[in-house]
Amino acid sequence: MPVKREDDIAGDLAVATVVDRVTTENGELVLRRRGPHFEIISNGTFLMDTRDGTSERLLVNAALDAALDAVARLGDTPRTDLRVLIGGLGVGFSLGAAVARPEVGRIVVVEREEPVITWQHGPLAPFSGHALHDPRVEVRRADLVAWVLSAGEVPGASDEFDALCLDIDNGPDWTVTASNDSLYGDAGLRALRRRLRPGGVLAVWSAAASPAFEERLATVFGDVRVEEVPVRVPRGVPDVVYLAR
Repeated sequence: MPVKREDDIAGDLAVATVVDRVTTENGELVLRRRGPHFEIISNGTFLMDTRDGTSERLLVNAALDAALDAVARLGDTPRTDLRVLIGGLGVGFSLGAAVARPEVGRIVVVEREEPVITWQHGPLAPFSGHALHDPRVEVRRADLVAWVLSAGEVPGASDEFDALCLDIDNGPDWTVTASNDSLYGDAGLRALRRRLRPGGVLAVWSAAASPAFEERLATVFGDVRVEEVPVRVPRGVPDVVYLAR
């Protein structure tokens, strides 16, 4: 495990203070600050913080690299118009990684919680590199599951992408709300596959491995790769990024 920096240690020892607390239709969302770090808590469950971001960046970069590889194998010329969907704005690490890639021409962020979008305009903005100001970025406030399943019914829901990067839960087996479960089932995965351009890649982040989800991915997509990311907190298992195409 990587050695912690002094600011990480200070953050771990600091008392958490509430920056904002909002009740939404999905329950309570809290933004906390602990030393130099911020944390997002949903209905009492820790979702994410600003301590690292390695796995979030891998989620995006691995998906885009795989999409570019597919483009090259198809014989296409180098692209600067890749379309990326980011499911879940979070603290902004994934969005920042997408904005940093010159091959990307359009980024759609689907985020259901208005407070998370507001925080990205405020205290969390540095963690995406203030990416919401990038003209390639469009934020759609919507429930990702409903949005994915509603092609032809919701404006923009039938768009196709080169990379779908999903980080809306702690993983397929640990969803923030029960309604998210359907996204990781066969019907949800087939709906996601329909949102991909030829050669496109689905990337899903998880706080732990899910063999059953990996099996479903292989059934729906065929080609599945798993990337493990050591985490900087002693919870015993690495983060996992699933890549399917």
